[in-house]
Amino acid sequence: MPKIVDHEHYRKQLLNNCFEIFAEKGYSSVTMREIASEIGVSTGTLYHYFPSKESLFEQLIEYLSYEDTKEEAIAELGNPPTLAERIEKMMEYVSQNEDYLLKGCLITFDFCHHKNRKEIDSNQALQQAGKRYEEAVGCYLGISDPGIAIFVINYIDGLLVRRFYQGERISFSEQANLLKEMLLAYLAKTTTVNRGQI
Repeated sequence: MPKIVDHEHYRKQLLNNCFEIFAEKGYSSVTMREIASEIGVSTGTLYHYFPSKESLFEQLIEYLSYEDTKEEAIAELGNPPTLAERIEKMMEYVSQNEDYLLKGCLITFDFCHHKNRKEIDSNQALQQAGKRYEEAVGCYLGISDPGIAIFVINYIDGLLVRRFYQGERISFSEQANLLKEMLLAYLAKTTTVNRGQI
């Protein structure tokens, strides 16, 4: 009897395996042949699921952004009653998953490094992943202003990059407290301003 293959499940397994290869070697310096060899499949199998290295990377970005932002992943953060506690939980997650999150940033930087601004702006995978993360952060924090969600993601990305080359000198707990204080003060101020206008 022929073996039944769940192609979608197998594709996701391939993507999971490729993440570490891209993180270790970089997007630009690894070939499809090397990726196939590293993950133990034939080059033909890899090309069957992904017509090019760019397609493989784009599908990886889409897959990771979906996995990172689905309800089950967000639920793992818990549902604390206050914004301050939700910020703390989110920053705890960042601290505990620093290596994974930094790898995601670095492979995305490497991919974008070889593209021009127009190519990056028109790349559907990158744009959709960005929107997915923004919506997830806004939803988890209970903030409807997309600009604040973008600010929080920018803050976290910057924190990860700075820690990459500055190490422990950049404290997660200190930065988490600063983010919490800034957001709470800003939201208190804008709420007061908005109430005054009503």
